[in-house]
Amino acid sequence: MEINSIEKFLNANTKASTVVNIHFKNRATVTGIFISHNDYSELKAKNFWRLVVAKNIDKWKKDKNIEWSRLFHGSVFTKLSVAK
Repeated sequence: MEINSIEKFLNANTKASTVVNIHFKNRATVTGIFISHNDYSELKAKNFWRLVVAKNIDKWKKDKNIEWSRLFHGSVFTKLSVAK
């Protein structure tokens, strides 16, 4: 997906802690939250996105440690949807 498409989805459908499903071209769907950190603008310009996967969300909310997150390149996203 392109940067504009991802950003449009995030602005329209999610808040900072909304859990989303990220569908990929060549791997299983990942459920998690997009986070904004100090490097958000720099990463976004390169179509990289920082996510905290579902199993680490509680840990992230507790201490906001950036090590709970993972980077994903937006070009491998095929679809974004709000998790239920």
